[in-house]
Parts: sequence; structure tokens; C-alpha cells
Amino acid sequence: MSFADLGLIPELLQAVTDAGYTEPTPIQRQAIPIVIAGHDVMGGAQTGTGKTAGFTLPLLHRIARHANTSTSPARHQTRALILAPTRELAMQVYESVKTYSKHLPLRSICVYGGVDIRPQQAELRRGIEIVIATPGRLLDHVEQKSINLSQVEVLVLDEADRMLDMGFIPDIKRILGLLPAQRQSLLFSATFSDEIKRLADQMLKNPQLIEVARRNMVSETITHVVHPVSSGMKRNLLAHLLRHKPDTQALVFVDTKLMCGRLAHYLERSGISADAIHGDKGQQQRTETLEAFKSGKLRVLVATDVAARGLDIDELPFVINFELPHTAEDYVHRIGRTGRAGHHGYAISLVSSEEKHWLAEIEKLIKLQIPQEKVPGFEPDPDFHEAGTRGQRGRRPAASGEGTSAPERGGPREQGGGQRDAAREMARDGSRNTSRDGSRGASRRVRSTVAADGFDFSKPYEPANPVALSVVDTQPTAAAAAKPDPLRRGKRPIAVLLGGLGRK
Repeated sequence: MSFADLGLIPELLQAVTDAGYTEPTPIQRQAIPIVIAGHDVMGGAQTGTGKTAGFTLPLLHRIARHANTSTSPARHQTRALILAPTRELAMQVYESVKTYSKHLPLRSICVYGGVDIRPQQAELRRGIEIVIATPGRLLDHVEQKSINLSQVEVLVLDEADRMLDMGFIPDIKRILGLLPAQRQSLLFSATFSDEIKRLADQMLKNPQLIEVARRNMVSETITHVVHPVSSGMKRNLLAHLLRHKPDTQALVFVDTKLMCGRLAHYLERSGISADAIHGDKGQQQRTETLEAFKSGKLRVLVATDVAARGLDIDELPFVINFELPHTAEDYVHRIGRTGRAGHHGYAISLVSSEEKHWLAEIEKLIKLQIPQEKVPGFEPDPDFHEAGTRGQRGRRPAASGEGTSAPERGGPREQGGGQRDAAREMARDGSRNTSRDGSRGASRRVRSTVAADGFDFSKPYEPANPVALSVVDTQPTAAAAAKPDPLRRGKRPIAVLLGGLGRK
């Protein structure tokens, strides 16, 4: 089947051809005809399977029938609204809309918090047919009367499950009250839950359910492996793995903003090009870091879950879970950054005994027992295999107010919902600001000349085949060691501070 068989207009077929697409993916084959026919849709597919094109192409097909070339803003009413939970995902959808609408006289914009609201207001007042937005910033524009939603014909909720996780449901319900009752609604998500289905019942009218794979199923193009390791040796093992594949990029996930920055700094000091992306960074910094990673200038990107759904690299080979997510569904989204567009990928998880129960929850969700392979020289705690039978070992309640920080401010008019967007992203980032890697007590030098299972990085990654590894030295390079360590700056032993109290 080709895209021409789906009934798309010639302008869209030309844009698809220009983008290098030849055949639609399963979600596109099922969703596009149904959306074109005007039905509401509840669609689910594994991340990386072309879900975005599955709703943007038929959306553009629908509103292009009444496209207007007039320069008058009144002739360019907002007719399509796409809501996304994070700025990165909103930008990703916006880029897709721009790509597919290049031959159409349609205007589009992406609005999100963390930046000055005034340029967005000026652009909206020129007249925009397609708006991609985060919920809080959209409500900012509603309050400022810079957008009118009374003419919206199509509403899309992308990644609806993350909307729930980030607490956007009250904002979404408020937005629904501003939209016409007669509209087409589409709800797309990589995973479904019972709560998502209840939301769909409220939003959609006789929806068509489209699932190209069973719920929460991970892509078959991804190879999973778990490396049991002592918590204090995690960062040394990570450097060990990265040193043996010097030309390959990797996306490394951690739980908190604090650990994100520390780990990126450690890798830099170890001579590995790395940077961090999390909710405390300004939008400009995040955009520049993502662009550097996408272009290959940056080898390792250390990220919190804020980036799990906003990063789209077709041939990213490795996703490494430095810390397991505390929600099993987040594992699906994290590893969905690799194995995309038919390419093979590897999902590697470094798991300590404290995380064994989270591993069990992940395996239960994806219905897959992930192979566990020890790396000699980085053995786990002696009780690793017993930890899973000890209840909630390692689960520590977060302290009051832990992991929160002031939201980003992009300009004098940044306030309200846009600020809430940033705050919610950061709340997801920093739910725990405690370090679990024990890095302060870890040795700065690890040497191993023994054979290790599955780490001959000069060949395609084959975890089942033991191969010999060369000596590993994680001692920082001379240039890196000369840089000041911000984690140690200004700290003095408590004995020194207290020693002067008795002096006159």
C-alpha cells in the first residue's frame, strides 16, 4: 500500500515524497482513512512507529479543503488544535506539521511556556490555522485574548497518558469547554490505561479504537539487557561501556535533575563528550543541547523523563537507564527513543539491588523477562537476587517539598499557565533529589582485564557472546582534571569548621 491509496490530496503526497517516505506504517494505514472520514479516534501504537504522521496528515487533508491565501488575519481562524504535554514534544509535532504542509497555504505555530509570551501573541494575531500548544501556555493566550478557539474543527491530544501523569487534566477540561461541541477529536498515546479510557469516554463521540500492537508492548526492534551492579559502581560501569564504543551516541536516563547534572559532569571529566537536559535549564539551553545531540556534535545526552517523548532520532543506537524509572510505563517511553523507523536498538539498564522491585514491575508490564548479564569487575551487591523478595526494599518516601524548584521564566509576560507547564515538567523531573549511585564512595579508577559478557563494541552488540575487554581506566584526562569541580567547590571538612569555635 502507498500513501496515494489512502486518499490524501496531491500536495500532501508531494510533501511525503519529499520527506523520503514510501509506504505508510501500520498505524498510518489504519488511522488516516478513518480520520479523513471524520470519525473520532482513540489511537495507540508503539512509540517510533509514525504515530505523529498518523494524525497530522489527515488533519491537514481536512482543513486544506478551505485554505485561504488572503493576508487578512480574519481569513485565518484557528481550525486545528494539537495539545502536547511538553515543550520538546510540541516542537517535534510542529516540525512534522511544517514538513507535511510545505505545499499548502496554511499557517502553523508552536506555543509553550518558559519563553516570552509576546512574540507568540504577535504571531497569533496575524491569523494561524494550526496551533500546537502545551495546555498551560494555551490558557495564557486565552486569558490575554490573543487566540480564539470558537472555530476549531479538529482537536488532537497527543501522549494523553503523560497529560495525566503531569496533572494537566483540569487544564484540558477547561480548554474543552472553550471548543465547539461539533468537532472531530483524536486521542493518541503510546500507552493506554483505564484512566485514559475514561477520559476518552468524556471527550470522544463513538470513537474508533486503533491499536496496532497490544497495550504497552515494546518494539521488536529493541534488544533489552540488564546489568546488575552495585549502586556505588554505576557511573564507573557507564564510563566502561561508553569507552568501548567511542563512535556511538547514547541517551542516558536518570531520575532527578541533581543526578542529571552530576552524571554529565562526571562523564565530561572522564573524557566523554556529554551534556544534560532537564527542567531547570532554560528553553534556549535545552534547544541548543538537543540540536547538538541530533547533529552528532554531542555524544552522550543525560536526561530526565522530560526528554523521553520529545527526542526523535531515527538511528539512535543506545538508550541506557542509569536509574530505572519508578513508573513502569516510563520504561516504554524511554526505550522508545531507540529502535525507531525499523532500525535496531539496544536498551541497557544498570540495576542495583534497591531497584529490583521496579525491574519486576517493568517486566510484568511489557510481559518480557529481560536477560541479566553481570560484567566482571562490576559485580552487584551480594543480596541482588534476594532483593526482589524483600517487599519494597529501597523504596524511600520523598521528603516534603523535595525535588521542586522555581519554574523557568522566559520574559516579563511569562506567567500563569505557561509557568505551570514548566513547573509540571520539573515536578516530573525532580520527584526525588536524592542520589542513589553512591558516587562519593566509588573508586575513581577501575581496572579489569577479564572477559566480560557482551561488550565487544568493535562489533555489533551481541550480549550473549562473551568477548575479551581491554584494560579500562576511568581516571579523568589531564585536560578534564584541570577543570574545577563545581560539586566540591567551597566545601570544607566539618571538623575544620568546628575547630575554630573554641578559639579566642
